[in-house]
Amino acid sequence: MKKTVLLMAAMMTAASVQAAEAKGKGHRFGPKVSFDQLDADSNGEITQAEFEAFRAAKFAEADTNGDGGLSAEELSARAGDERKERATKRAERMIEKLDANDDGLLQSDEMSGQRETTMMDRIDTDDNGSVSKEEFEAAQEKRKGKGKGKGKKDDKSKKSE
Repeated sequence: MKKTVLLMAAMMTAASVQAAEAKGKGHRFGPKVSFDQLDADSNGEITQAEFEAFRAAKFAEADTNGDGGLSAEELSARAGDERKERATKRAERMIEKLDANDDGLLQSDEMSGQRETTMMDRIDTDDNGSVSKEEFEAAQEKRKGKGKGKGKKDDKSKKSE
């Protein structure tokens, strides 16, 4: 469970590095991303390709020095001042876990791949290869119960297995 939360945090940070802005309108896993932002062709379904294109665009936006990797500073740059230290520590832990080439940065390929497919599979409840607005909203509702003590029971039961 902990690994899943960390991977989801990495994906959401990379996919939505855009604007929680200083007002802190984000959620536990980073800024909120709307269905319409991901549904690039506005057909009412999010495909894997649309998700990957959105993630790539946000990655490029976050890579302020254009070196192809995200530093802890770049990952936490959009956090409000009051959350900056915590966001930087989270980014440093993320880099430590996911940095396959040990360069101290996260490249796009280190943050993509199987994790995205797994997330799409989990959200695509009717297995049609895309995510509808209803599936997207259901996943958001399910995620709202995570954190602040909720969901810990599942985490403890998995540790004891």
